[in-house]
Amino acid sequence: MSTARTALVIGGGIAGPVAAMALHRAGIEAVVHEAHRGPADGVGGGLGLAPNGLSALGLVGAEEAVRDIGIPVPAMVMRSWTGKELARFSSADGSPIMHTVWRSDLYRALCDTAERAGVKFVYGTRLKSLQENGSSVTASFVDGTSATADILVGADGVRSTVRGIIDPGAPGPSSTGLVGFGGWSSAKIPHTDGAMNFVFGKRAFFSYTVEPSGRVGWFANLPRKAHMTIADTQAVGMDKWLRLLEDTFTDDRVPAVQILRGSSPDQCVTTGTLEIMRPAPRWHRGRVVLIGDAAHVPSPSSGQGASQAIEGAVHLARCLRDLPVDQAFRAYEGLRRDRVERITTAAERTNRNKAAGPVARVLRDLTMPPIMRLFAKPDQLAWQYDYRIDWDAPVS
Repeated sequence: MSTARTALVIGGGIAGPVAAMALHRAGIEAVVHEAHRGPADGVGGGLGLAPNGLSALGLVGAEEAVRDIGIPVPAMVMRSWTGKELARFSSADGSPIMHTVWRSDLYRALCDTAERAGVKFVYGTRLKSLQENGSSVTASFVDGTSATADILVGADGVRSTVRGIIDPGAPGPSSTGLVGFGGWSSAKIPHTDGAMNFVFGKRAFFSYTVEPSGRVGWFANLPRKAHMTIADTQAVGMDKWLRLLEDTFTDDRVPAVQILRGSSPDQCVTTGTLEIMRPAPRWHRGRVVLIGDAAHVPSPSSGQGASQAIEGAVHLARCLRDLPVDQAFRAYEGLRRDRVERITTAAERTNRNKAAGPVARVLRDLTMPPIMRLFAKPDQLAWQYDYRIDWDAPVS
């Protein structure tokens, strides 16, 4: 196969703009095709960007723009439902262990940076089918239009159309059994020195942090067996969910109830049932390849979802810069699969602790302190957070 010079990127969320910028740096002209009729401003809740993700953004010129909208988190504190500190995670040099950011703000920053770099976005183009033509691939869209390039990058999310075309039998996402909520609160609680507190409650999981201004950011994972879409949870109404969450955390000796009572429904969001997806069996076929949530979804519990999508986009561009298409796709998967498998497995363990039943909760609370003491060390997290991509290193 020949070397790629043009690319179609399907999906304009997080991975798509980063992939387009990285491909541009690698000398490949990329156009982003997005199914929505316009920019997806205001969509999504909060997320964490780890140092490895920010570092990768620096390679495409987007790190500073994202730092400007993010809130640095110097430490993460794990607590039991009694409020007891189980462990504290922080970096060895005192630098932020992550930055929290609204997904909508991250999306806007990435799209603006990509457009300034010359990346073109085409909206209202939902993918219908693909046709490989030997040395190129043509995408046909639902609106009747089409586009052709040397390669096509599927960055179209967890319910990826591209993944289904590459491998019709590929398994899709599965439920974590947790429904996600988040928001801002005006509750007056003691300052946490910027640390993000993670509470393994009696009945659900709660996290909160206090900004320097005193505003409190929070999110909660509520166990629910039935799968709920965002539309399902929104139909219930955020005011009702807030009351249910207050009742859920009423026995926990942490400020969850106080924080929830200080939250206005219009300052809260729901993500529906949180999902996880093991890395897809096939990441590429011919001139088509997957990145981000289209290939793997480690669940929000990992704190690495966005960062892994960003890393993958940058690595893909490096591989296409140095190798013919078929070799580049194999090298890209070789660089990524083991890492995302490991992160996904770790997130699955965290999800089980969040949704623990009465008996499992007792065992969790007994075993977690010694486990946390063992792993709450900077070197235990280094494989995730200290990972850096050397853009200039040749890919073989």
